[in-house]
Amino acid sequence: MRILLTNDDGIHAEGLESLEKIARAISDDIWIVAPESEQSGASHSLSLSDPLRLRKIGERRFAVLGTPTDCVLMAARKVMPEVPDLVLSGVNRGQNIADDVTYSGTIAAAMEGTTLGIRSIALSQVIGIHNRDALTYEVAERHGAAVLKKLVELPLGPGVLLNINFPDCRPDEVAGVEVTRQGKRDQNLLHIDERRDTRGKPYYWLGFQRERGNPPAGTDLRAVFEKRISVTPLHMNLTQLDAFEPVRKALETM
Repeated sequence: MRILLTNDDGIHAEGLESLEKIARAISDDIWIVAPESEQSGASHSLSLSDPLRLRKIGERRFAVLGTPTDCVLMAARKVMPEVPDLVLSGVNRGQNIADDVTYSGTIAAAMEGTTLGIRSIALSQVIGIHNRDALTYEVAERHGAAVLKKLVELPLGPGVLLNINFPDCRPDEVAGVEVTRQGKRDQNLLHIDERRDTRGKPYYWLGFQRERGNPPAGTDLRAVFEKRISVTPLHMNLTQLDAFEPVRKALETM
């Protein structure tokens, strides 16, 4: 199996090293094409106004001065001699659950692989829920390969990608694996931190306050809160069919 590895944390990210360990438990045909620098929050963006720079770092290992989406396109259409059988994106530094999936460059790389007709899976390591002091990829490294082996051959149909989140606990504390639906984050937890630079001019940091909340059962949020590995099937088609008929009726007299 030919596997492409990418991420949004950059070519030198610790999580990418963890992803390579996971992937090599599945195949020895591994290619890495990742952003030259961190692209967190890049979402499904393309570099259309700037040229892409490709740098070979080692055997089957390349950095792209661009977004995670650019990386997948460059890998599949330029770098690799054949299209990969599987795209793995991650392991992201931090969770990609609930509304995160719309911002995430990690998810976007898997989306682009799906758009190209390649089976694609995003992997993220939760931080700040149970363990607020340190980031560790031990849970992803211990359980990642076993979870992937169950999923890589599963028929999912066109337009479907998988989003996996590993809880921030010790590997032996993981309480199982749960297939979940996308949850909803409380946007009131969004915090804008205003600061001043040395010239007295304002600048701002965006972030979310870390509060547990009480998300509904069956959601990705609840699963990782309860130390379960969350696996969420996502679909590229964003059409809301329940709204289709009301909108059609509202416009039928025009």
